Amino acid sequence: MSNDKNQGFGTRAIHAGQVADPSTGAIMTPIYQTSTYVQKSPGVIVGEYDYSRAANPTRAALEANLADLEGANHGLCFASGVAATSAVLHLLSSGDKVLLGDDVYGGTNRLFNRVFNQLGIETVHVDMTDLDALKDAMDERVKLIWLETPTNPTLKIADIAAVSEIAKSNNVILAVDNTFATPFLQNPLALGADIVCHSTTKYIGGHSDSIGGALLTNSDELHQKLKFIQLSVGAVPGINECFLLLRSTKTLHVRMERHCENAAKVANWLDNHEHVERVIYPGLESHPQHELAKKQMSGFGGMITMYLKGGLEESRTMLEHTKLFACAESLGGVESLIEHPAIMTHASVPPAMREQLGISDNLIRLSVGIEDVDDLIADLENAICATMKSGAAV
Repeated sequence: MSNDKNQGFGTRAIHAGQVADPSTGAIMTPIYQTSTYVQKSPGVIVGEYDYSRAANPTRAALEANLADLEGANHGLCFASGVAATSAVLHLLSSGDKVLLGDDVYGGTNRLFNRVFNQLGIETVHVDMTDLDALKDAMDERVKLIWLETPTNPTLKIADIAAVSEIAKSNNVILAVDNTFATPFLQNPLALGADIVCHSTTKYIGGHSDSIGGALLTNSDELHQKLKFIQLSVGAVPGINECFLLLRSTKTLHVRMERHCENAAKVANWLDNHEHVERVIYPGLESHPQHELAKKQMSGFGGMITMYLKGGLEESRTMLEHTKLFACAESLGGVESLIEHPAIMTHASVPPAMREQLGISDNLIRLSVGIEDVDDLIADLENAICATMKSGAAV
């Protein structure tokens, strides 16, 4: 097991939280496919294991691995990203208020505004790039700030350190969804966040074959509260998913390097395309928070948002004609994906809010995979050409 914080990310990704199986010497952490554990005597358990909803050795290895990569003292894994988010919201009580970034994943928006609001938890949307607006939204009822950076889908970058100062001065918990950046590119805990959330389904899993979520924290108090919620609510991941995620973190650094390299080339190509109205990518100098991204992140990620000239029909035609970019929800896999947020991932966001955020009919989101980048560019060019030939007035 690697516990040396001075070792490089790749070394820790491969070794942290894991030891050879003591009974066989197996180098890979086994799948402990068990629901319960034999006790030596009533109430006398072996180590920390009595029931797998509470703890399982495969899950424990994954939690330790992710905590190490995120620079956290504690890690907890869940059945999905929204299950992890729900655990944080369970820290709150009726009458509490949450400040939520205005541009977040549609499922996060739905969870806050259509599930937990029924339990008396109020959500106020704030543009987290506007620190004055964030300060103005503060009052004594605010107990949590939920921040996505980069945001989904318009890739806004918020200053985590500055938001953390505001949160701490008001005794408010700051949770950062770090799914788009991953711990390889960004470490919110080091910038003052209290909790980091991941949908491990995405880049951490990286192969579009598992669903999961994780929470990481340095706070002993928050860890104990969240662990109690994990046990009591029971939205824990399956052990096979934990095994797959442990397999995947071993290549996270290599994959992210290629995602970033490919996305930068695709973004620059799109930015110069005559039929593309606008490209949003943190690595482009035209991005409003480009300098902040350079300061806060070690790379710009694999996500691109583009506005195709035209409207819904042009966007639909383009998505129907890509071959390497699969038209599908989700992101972060080794294969490239393309989707239409207004119809797909953000359909649950009210139309007026989508319009305000710029999630328009000609907005297209790309998850750039790790294929040969020239093939990806050719695929996009062929799809755009097919859109033009269809008679689209662009």
